[in-house]
Amino acid sequence: MAERSGTLHLVPTWLGDAGGMEQLPAGNLDAIRRIDLWFCENERSARRALRRMDSDLDLTRLELHRFDKDSTRADALALLRGVVDGRDAAIISEAGMPGIADPGALLVAAAHESGIPVVPLIGPVSLMLTLAASGLNGQGFTFHGYLPVKSEERKRAIKRIESDAMRSGTAQLIIETPYRNDVLLNDLCMACAPSTLLCIGIDLTQPGGWARTMSMRQWKSERPPLGKRPAVFIIGSPQR
Repeated sequence: MAERSGTLHLVPTWLGDAGGMEQLPAGNLDAIRRIDLWFCENERSARRALRRMDSDLDLTRLELHRFDKDSTRADALALLRGVVDGRDAAIISEAGMPGIADPGALLVAAAHESGIPVVPLIGPVSLMLTLAASGLNGQGFTFHGYLPVKSEERKRAIKRIESDAMRSGTAQLIIETPYRNDVLLNDLCMACAPSTLLCIGIDLTQPGGWARTMSMRQWKSERPPLGKRPAVFIIGSPQR
């Protein structure tokens, strides 16, 4: 590890438009005020989030670099040169924790490759909040990320995931682009057995947010419109 290496901080953000610093630890604010080198998916939304964290923050002194889904390992290594030389930096996500279903994971991997210490700060993670609220297996679980876009491929993937859940008893976590939430719920109800359990966590930490676990039979008969809101879906079996 380089003697003068800086540190890469992972700065989480809110899961929606509601909430202020009462949802984030005070220690986060110390790092936010000190660090002037930032990596983000979108400069405009990153500046808005930082201003939301500290209304007195001088945004003009900040150096923001875009790192998104199209960025490469070579991009990551190039951006981290200043950190290798002793400068502290931070990644800020569009929502939740950087590196979790987030392109920042490649930047974090490059930091480890470069011998840069990585420090995750505390904040909301929708996957863990939903799992904790689900009553499903919190000791054994798998995160699948996004399923295929095409309906038939998605249903086949759902059946494989359901089979794993029934065989192993583990919880199976899925996310979807919000505008496809209702389509995914429909495919889950069609592809899974009526007794299979499904938890949906939607808009957690936000007004009107909720988490609910029911059988597929119940979801099919009581199906609420999910709309275009951030959601996590967990397929599971009853606790053994």
